[in-house]
Amino acid sequence: MSSCRRPEHTAPADVFYNADEAKKYTQNSRMIEIQTQMSERAVELLNLPEDQPSFLLDVGCGSGLSGDYLTEEGHCWVGVDISTAMLDVALDREVEGDLVLGDMGQGMPFRPGTFDGCVSISALQWLCNADKRSHSPPKRLFAFFSTLYSSLSRGARAVFQLYPENSDQLELITSQAMRAGFSGGMVVDYPNSTKAKKFFLCLFAGMTGVLPKGLGCETSDRNVPNQVQYSGQRCRFKNMRGKSVKKSRDWILEKKERRRRQGREVRADTKYTARQRRPHF
Repeated sequence: MSSCRRPEHTAPADVFYNADEAKKYTQNSRMIEIQTQMSERAVELLNLPEDQPSFLLDVGCGSGLSGDYLTEEGHCWVGVDISTAMLDVALDREVEGDLVLGDMGQGMPFRPGTFDGCVSISALQWLCNADKRSHSPPKRLFAFFSTLYSSLSRGARAVFQLYPENSDQLELITSQAMRAGFSGGMVVDYPNSTKAKKFFLCLFAGMTGVLPKGLGCETSDRNVPNQVQYSGQRCRFKNMRGKSVKKSRDWILEKKERRRRQGREVRADTKYTARQRRPHF
């Protein structure tokens, strides 16, 4: 019965996200919060160079909620979406990114090597449905992944947050991505939680990278409740703008934790971490 409530089973994306739905989606504070959190995690998994802007592709950009986070982080972006109503809302909101009306199942219309990375929030699972007789999910997925691979610079990553219906859907998506030339795999945050569990397909273009660890995978090592531990960690680093004061202890600890989740080697935290040294004369 739960599958009947999935939006992609109700109507095609360009029909489901009409003017009323697009307006509701963009004004829902809970939806905005979720989109921002997912976008933050997706950018984290992209492992972009520190302190320099990147040119990113946002697939299934909708009304630009995820794009707002990309802009806040200092990146330039182009958004693609199939819903004219969603893109109209994005235009009304005067988002910073450029917007393209298009069906990702027909491929990405960009020149080779255009983007430094790609993010997508809650969009990829729509390609697993055949909304028309001519639609073949494997072919549409391959058309999307093969053209996306071409449009990314070598060494770039693409991160897709998705809501798979079942394991067969995950296998279909992953197999078509690998067939198109990508390497990588699935990163699952909070795998033991029913509500907090999130799937991220992390793909590498033109290289073989180390797949980042999902959040909440170290519970057995630390022998503490995972959900409380990580939610506390993420909240302690936030001020009103969502950032800690630069160079502060919290800012440094947050940066180290982010690099750990990206699979980098980071020194262990000690009581001396971020301690201010006395000036020498």
